[in-house]
Amino acid sequence: MEHFAQRILLLSGWRRAALSVALGALTALTQAPFHLFAIGFVTFPLLVWLLDGAVGTTPGKASGALRAAFRIGWLFGLGYFAAGIWWLANALLVEAPEFAWAIPLAVLGLPAVLAVFYGAACALARLAWSDGVGRIAALAAAFGLAEWARSFILTGFPWNAIGYALMPSPVLMQSAAIGGIFAVSAFAVLVFALPAQLAARRGAAITAVALCVVLVGAHAGFGIWRLAQAGDLAVARDDAPVIRLVQPAIAQEQKMDREARAATFQTLLDLTALDAAPDEAPAVGDQAEAQGPASGRAPDIVVWPETSVPYLLTRDAAALASIGETLLPEQMLLAGAVREEPGEQAGSVTGRYYNSVMAVTTGGVIAGAADKVHLVPFGEYLPFADLLSAIGLRAVAAADRGYSAAPARTTITLQGGLTVLPLVCYESIFPKLAVPPSGQRVDAIVNVTNDAWFGRTPGPWQHLHQTRLRAVETGLPIIRVANNGISAVVDPQGRIVARIGHDVRAVADALLPDAAQPLFPERQREINFWLFLSILSAIAITARIRLRAFGGN
Repeated sequence: MEHFAQRILLLSGWRRAALSVALGALTALTQAPFHLFAIGFVTFPLLVWLLDGAVGTTPGKASGALRAAFRIGWLFGLGYFAAGIWWLANALLVEAPEFAWAIPLAVLGLPAVLAVFYGAACALARLAWSDGVGRIAALAAAFGLAEWARSFILTGFPWNAIGYALMPSPVLMQSAAIGGIFAVSAFAVLVFALPAQLAARRGAAITAVALCVVLVGAHAGFGIWRLAQAGDLAVARDDAPVIRLVQPAIAQEQKMDREARAATFQTLLDLTALDAAPDEAPAVGDQAEAQGPASGRAPDIVVWPETSVPYLLTRDAAALASIGETLLPEQMLLAGAVREEPGEQAGSVTGRYYNSVMAVTTGGVIAGAADKVHLVPFGEYLPFADLLSAIGLRAVAAADRGYSAAPARTTITLQGGLTVLPLVCYESIFPKLAVPPSGQRVDAIVNVTNDAWFGRTPGPWQHLHQTRLRAVETGLPIIRVANNGISAVVDPQGRIVARIGHDVRAVADALLPDAAQPLFPERQREINFWLFLSILSAIAITARIRLRAFGGN
């Protein structure tokens, strides 16, 4: 193994570059829907050995080694993100004549930007590089810091954080309750990279492998213990609200077709009115599935996906009346819809549009609304709009004049006192947005989305997987409804209670699981994250100081 590591260390030029990209691309297979997490135990040790060989052209000059480390990390990130989020380009094919030119930007441009975070992580780790476990601790701390920074810099896009790779199932998700996804990301890099010590002397190699086994065992053991404490899946009070997931599986082209609005709306109404048990609900598409426990009661709350209503409900009294007539007495609808906030005059250009979740009662009355806070740049709004719109650009999925962001998160209280926190689309990948607003009690998170933009690609599965982790972190059940994708009810431990598969037009009914007390509140999870990074950094710096004391570089 030592001989093999030396060969990797001595690679240069295009061979080093090609291997860096290939390692990143292979690491993408650790994410949903593949969940081949064992690949990480191969790719990260090889990354460590590549960084061992990161030296500049001028011996002894630190800046050269840092640039070399940055290049390796950036190329690794380029391969990782290009292989992991290439499917974003599928959204550009919906209106191909207008947006197809941007496909290279989605497939390579965005990955190139995101890869800067991994390049910076490798360069930062190289500052505290040593020849033992210390360098692995440095890499883990740097990656944890990079994933945290990726959640807010340039508006943030923490998609496919490395930590998700180590959490393919509920048993392995529970560690997120301790320090959140960013702490698990640092932990994942630590355990993935420890086998790099197999190239060290025999005693150090055995110690590192033993440490890796212990850490992975503790990760799994904690999950087993926590699930045992939580009890059986989908245990809910008999009087718990019955939730109906409505997944219309409408092609994005049809959703955008003005002539098809009436048919789209009628599909939603028909699914809402079904009185069939979930396993009898109509389904379309291959591998059709609609799972959920029949409660024996009519749904209390019906949920429609993001931007599902093809009309402006604040203008269209007929649409509101149709919804009211379809709902049963005491039912309430939570619908993804575009909300208009008119200007001083009706139809004024000062009016604003919001990507919203609206609560509608049986009387056809809008009883509450919550608007999206974190918009998708270039998707829902155009950054530098004055400049870019002047050259003919527009956002891919925006309303007539683009969406506006809500100034703050808003909860919706439904009949019976149930309070939900709506998260629209990719808001569910931001841990902070899933935390209830200060001082407010929340019973569940509602995530409405429209993954039909991405077709049958890894995107919808990745989105579901990341959303499930918000339940583990917050202790709140999640009601997730997609126009197409995967709709599900998720319990506070990340276990799926009810599910509608991809390309399936169906409904699923389920009792809403009770919220659980989070293992740690948000503030303590943040403290735990920084404490873990501090421990890793202390190990790395101590090893570096010892190396320098004995004449190392």
